[in-house]
Amino acid sequence: MIGCHIGRVFQVTVAGGSYQEGLTSILHGVPPGMLLTEQEIYGDLLLRKPGADELSSPRKEPDLPIIYSGINVADTIEGAGNKDHTNGTPLVILIPNLDRHFIHIKQYQDTNRTPRPGHASYASFMKYGPDDDAIGAGIFSGRYTSTIVGAGYVAKKVLKSCGINVFSYVKEIAGVRCPDVDAEKAFKYTEDYKKMRWDMDPFYQEVYVKNRINMEMRFLEKAGILAEIEQEIDSIRGKAPKLSHTEIQDKYGVHPVVNCPDIEAAQGMVDACNRIAATGDSVGGTVEVVVTGVPAGLGEPVFYKLDGELGKMLGIGAVKGVEVGAGFAVKDMTGYENNDQMHAEDGKVVFESNNAGGITGGLSTGQPIVVRLAVKPTPTIDKPQMTIDKYTLENKQLAAITRRDPTIVARVWPVAENYTAMVILDHLIAHYGYQALKAKL
Repeated sequence: MIGCHIGRVFQVTVAGGSYQEGLTSILHGVPPGMLLTEQEIYGDLLLRKPGADELSSPRKEPDLPIIYSGINVADTIEGAGNKDHTNGTPLVILIPNLDRHFIHIKQYQDTNRTPRPGHASYASFMKYGPDDDAIGAGIFSGRYTSTIVGAGYVAKKVLKSCGINVFSYVKEIAGVRCPDVDAEKAFKYTEDYKKMRWDMDPFYQEVYVKNRINMEMRFLEKAGILAEIEQEIDSIRGKAPKLSHTEIQDKYGVHPVVNCPDIEAAQGMVDACNRIAATGDSVGGTVEVVVTGVPAGLGEPVFYKLDGELGKMLGIGAVKGVEVGAGFAVKDMTGYENNDQMHAEDGKVVFESNNAGGITGGLSTGQPIVVRLAVKPTPTIDKPQMTIDKYTLENKQLAAITRRDPTIVARVWPVAENYTAMVILDHLIAHYGYQALKAKL
């Protein structure tokens, strides 16, 4: 499966499936010397996992990661202080599947003859044949995006050390749109939202804060604890802090469900989504990603344009469109309206607008990079649909499915955020090398 690899200098390969033993991210190009823990990786993974709120699927995967290789398991010499630091070798992150029960596998076995409309199940059957991993959609399931989040978190941490911040939030759900928000305010809001989610997540508190799994443990010890947790998922979930929506808003200043930096709009999104979900249907929307602190000139021309690379986020399941800056709105502008005019101010270049989204000619301008993703409605819905028997080509009716996400949008933003980080880091490493060589000439 050659499509599961990305990058030139910072490279990521992903593997696994929804109901296989788990999923894996293999990272090449991680610089040595960075402290890295499983707790911080999980801090991002919990943002996209299912079962966390009223807008997500009830599947109860905790998405607890194990760093399998790529960091020092002890100080390299006594007192070196480099235990748990990346060492420059390939970094491997394992994400075992724990909520993988036969009752759910049987449900897929009973329905896999009839492809689900909107899913990849028919096309993947035509490509891979009867051995296609159709249990839970395999690597075509939204679960594979956990590998992007895990790998992208590492990229994001490297970028942050270089003064570059990558963040994302929900821009629109079910036609309810967040008004334009200043980048600094949006970044602060998303950081507060993440803090709320960490505090409210029972696995974060019970597994990491209470030190049930820690970086002192060997892989087999961690695996043993995960086997115990597999039997305790429901009891751990029952320990989630009990705060009302109002208490969460008062304490953290964020909406408890949707990461949208306008609380009124966020509640409007939830209400609109719930109205449609009550009919058995689902909704889509958009997420916005912003990158600040990017040096001007990052990127390449023609085939590796920075905006072209970001356009590869069409590889995220359910994403059907990617736009940079003003995006499709440029079709209604004149050249004068669209051009981002500039002037010098105190020895610096200042742009008067950012319709280009921080990228021209495939190169960064130094402005914030702004990317939006259009996310389709969840294809799994609680309504009967027409399909076929993929073995006999008989016409069939697919029964309604209740175990589903009313919308995927509220879980896509961390995937988009961390995918963007992978792309930016890949280009940044190449940029630093190019500039260093140029300075030698």
